[in-house]
Amino acid sequence: MTRYLLGRLLGLAAVLLVTSFLVFSAVHLAPGDPVSFLLKGHPATPEARAAIAAQYHLDDPFLVQYLKWLGGALHGDFGRSIQFRQDVTALLGSRLPGTALLIGYAAVLVCVGGVLTGALAALRRGPLDRLVLIGTGVATATPPFVTAIGLVSLFAVQLGWFPGPGSTGTGLAGRLHQLTLPAFALALTLAGLLARVTRSAMLDELAREHVEVARSRGVPERAVIRRHVLRGALGPIVTVGGTTLAGLLVSTSIVETAFNVTGVGQLLVQSVTAKDLPVVQAVTLLIVLGFVLVNLLVDLLAPLIDPRVALAPGDTA
Repeated sequence: MTRYLLGRLLGLAAVLLVTSFLVFSAVHLAPGDPVSFLLKGHPATPEARAAIAAQYHLDDPFLVQYLKWLGGALHGDFGRSIQFRQDVTALLGSRLPGTALLIGYAAVLVCVGGVLTGALAALRRGPLDRLVLIGTGVATATPPFVTAIGLVSLFAVQLGWFPGPGSTGTGLAGRLHQLTLPAFALALTLAGLLARVTRSAMLDELAREHVEVARSRGVPERAVIRRHVLRGALGPIVTVGGTTLAGLLVSTSIVETAFNVTGVGQLLVQSVTAKDLPVVQAVTLLIVLGFVLVNLLVDLLAPLIDPRVALAPGDTA
């Protein structure tokens, strides 16, 4: 286990390093000029533009800029935002709680809705199963921004059950009420995918010989489902579910922008538009870190769910 964790942590460091360089290169080469954004269209002398570029180290060569940023990041200093003119760490700290609450809300919807719907379809074959297949097919094929438009139009504009984009709630209950539509928009596609995986995994377990043997011995159906079917299906459900939940980190930028939610995803979109390199780098690394950590957690849980699964070829827990 120690050797496995050490290898994964070294791999995580390598992934973060490569990702930081690729994102830094992409933003650096993208069209646009951070100095022009700072000036907001106001005329400026070449000397003034040079002074602004020097203040944010934009006049340094590309590799020098990257190495300076990397050195600061290793000490917890992600630089200063060009757009908001404040420390990136403080900026992320003010945005992260809202995004974490939205992702947590959506994750509950994905896990509960996806697993229950998939299990129901596997255990109730017939019209209900076909209805679930159609519904999940539509859900997985619908982009989050289309879902967001539909939810706002129906539940915020026509019915008035939930606040529209840009509104803020007070207290935990108010925040959850405000984030309900964004959470559903974020969760719908991934819940449909998890439901299909759950259905398929449970159907495979229902067809296994040991399930038939348990039934022939008079074991109650609920016990058969709980001890044999659901337990055997947990492996693929957890594996796909973990990857699915990691995908929530990426989708937040679309949903937060559509609902005008003040969070890290919306900050990323704004920063890419403004070529705010320090913020783009920090948010991207945060997303990659979350994605890799979720996958690591899934890999560690897999042997506990199914002892036949090894952590890695030749490794054992």
